[in-house]
Amino acid sequence: MKTIYHKSSNNRIKGLSAVLLASLMALNFGCTKNFEDFNTNPTALSPEQTTALLKSAIGPIEQEIFHNYQIAQNLSADAFSGYMMAPNPFGGINNMSYSLNDGWNSAGFNDQYNYVMAPISKIGQSEVKTKSPEAWGIALLVQVMAMSRVTDKFGPIPYTTAGSSLVSTPYEDQKTVYNAFFKQIDTAANNLQAYIAANPGKTAFYDKGDLIYAGDPVKWLKLANSLRLRLATRIVKADAATAKLQAEKALSAPGGLLTTAADNAAVAQSGTRDNDLWVVTVAYDGDNALGAALQTYLVGYNDPRLPVYARPATDPLFTGQYVGIRSGANTSFNGLGKAGYKTYSTLNSTDNLKSPIGQKAPQILMTAAEVWFLKAEAALRGWTGAGDAQTNYETGITTSLQQWNVAPGSYLSDATSTPTAYVDPKNAANNAAAVSTITVKWDPTSTNEQKLERIITQKWLAIFPDGQEAWSEYRRTGYPKLFTVANNNSGGSINTQTQIRRLPFPSTEYGNGNSAEVVKAVGLLGGPDNGGTRLWWDVNKANF
Repeated sequence: MKTIYHKSSNNRIKGLSAVLLASLMALNFGCTKNFEDFNTNPTALSPEQTTALLKSAIGPIEQEIFHNYQIAQNLSADAFSGYMMAPNPFGGINNMSYSLNDGWNSAGFNDQYNYVMAPISKIGQSEVKTKSPEAWGIALLVQVMAMSRVTDKFGPIPYTTAGSSLVSTPYEDQKTVYNAFFKQIDTAANNLQAYIAANPGKTAFYDKGDLIYAGDPVKWLKLANSLRLRLATRIVKADAATAKLQAEKALSAPGGLLTTAADNAAVAQSGTRDNDLWVVTVAYDGDNALGAALQTYLVGYNDPRLPVYARPATDPLFTGQYVGIRSGANTSFNGLGKAGYKTYSTLNSTDNLKSPIGQKAPQILMTAAEVWFLKAEAALRGWTGAGDAQTNYETGITTSLQQWNVAPGSYLSDATSTPTAYVDPKNAANNAAAVSTITVKWDPTSTNEQKLERIITQKWLAIFPDGQEAWSEYRRTGYPKLFTVANNNSGGSINTQTQIRRLPFPSTEYGNGNSAEVVKAVGLLGGPDNGGTRLWWDVNKANF
C-alpha cells in the first residue's frame, strides 16, 4: 500500500508532444539548480515550437501547482491549518508533531521550480509574449499562484533572477518577491484587458488546454484582480501602505472580482488523473482524515456543509458521529496505528464532482466566497471600494453554501452556537477544551478584532479544502483559533502555543553549490532556519 503520493509521470505530461517531453525529462528534479538545466537543455523548445505547444502545455503546467500533493501539502499545511490529520503515524515522528521531515518538505520547494517556473520561463523566451500576450498573462498568473505557495511556506526564495545563473541562485526577501508578484499581475491584467477589448466574447486559442477556465479571458481577468486582493491582504501587517494600494487597485480594477461560484478557479482533472485529496484519502486506504479543529467548528455551528465536507466515523465505538483526529496526536497509541484511526471521520469522497474531494472533482485554487471575505476585511480596514463589512461577510457565507448546494436555513442568524470541545474516544490525552466562543451572526457592536475573528473563521470554513491558504491566514491573523498539537517533537524550536510558522529550507539547497545563497536567505529570514521563525508578513502584533 502506498503512503507517499508521487504522481504518475504519464498523467503529469499527458498531451505533451515528444519534444516537450524531452525537455521535461532532461530535468533531474532535485533542486532549484535544475531550473537552469531546463533552460540550457539542447533539446529545449524553439520559440515557434513553444508557441505551437502552448495549447497542450498549459493544462499540465496548471496541474503542477499541486505536484507531489501528499508530501508537499497534505502532510504539512493541510494538517497545520486544522483541516486534516493523517491516521498513519508514519513511524511516529513526523510533520504533524513538528518533527519536520526534510524529504517531504523539499517537494513543496523544488517541484514548483521544476514543473511550473522552468516551463513558464521557456514560454517567456518564445514569441508568446508578442503573438499571444493574453496567453503570457495567464502563464504569469499560474506562476504567481504556484510560487506564492512556495514563499508562504518557506519565506525568502529565488524568484526574479531564478534561472539566470548556472553557478548560484540568489534568494530574495519576501517583500521583493511580493512586489514582483504584483508587477506580474499588472502585466497579466493589462494583457487580458487588451485581449477582451479587441476580441469581445472570444475565448483564447488554447481553450481546450486550459483546465481552469477553458480559455475564458473574462474569468482569468477576474482571477487576476482577486489574486491581487488576496496577496495585498496577506502583507497588511508588514507593509500597510502597499497592502492598501494594491487592495484598492484590485477593488476598482476593470473586469471586477470573482463574485459567484461560477467564477471559482479550480484545476479540472484530465485523462486518468484523479483529485489529489481523493488519492491520499481513498486510494491510499485512509492516509488522510478529518481534522479535530474542523470537526469542532462544523459540529458546534450545526454547519450545513458538514455532510458535504466530511463523513461520519465508522468505528463501532462511535459510529455515525463526526469525530476527527487532533493534529499531532500519537496515532500509534496502544499499538493502534493507522488501522485504529482510519475509522474516525474522513473527508467526503462519495460524490464524484460535488464534494471537495470527489475522485474527479476539480482542485480549488480560489473561490468567490474567499473574495467576499477579503472584501469584508478590507471594509473593516476602511479601504476604498470595499463596500459594507456585514454585507460582504454574509454574502461570503451564502456564496460558499451555494457553492456546495446547501440551504442556509437559520445559519446566518445563529447568535448562540459556538465551536465544541474535542474528545478523542480512544485516547483522552488528545482531548481539548473549546478554543473559541465566536458565533456566526454578525454583531455590528463588536470590536474590529472580534469582527475579524468572525470573518476569518467563516473564511476558513469556506475555503476548505485548501490547507495552504488556510494555514497562511491563520499565521497572519491568529484565526480561527486552533487546537495546539497534541505532541510537539520539535525539540524546542517551535513553540507549542505559537504553533508552526514555516518550513525549513531543504537540505539539498545547502549542498548543491548554492549554500552561500541559502545562508544569505537565512539572514533575510531574520531568525533560525526552523519551523518557529516567522515570515516577513507574519508580524507578531495586533491586527488593528
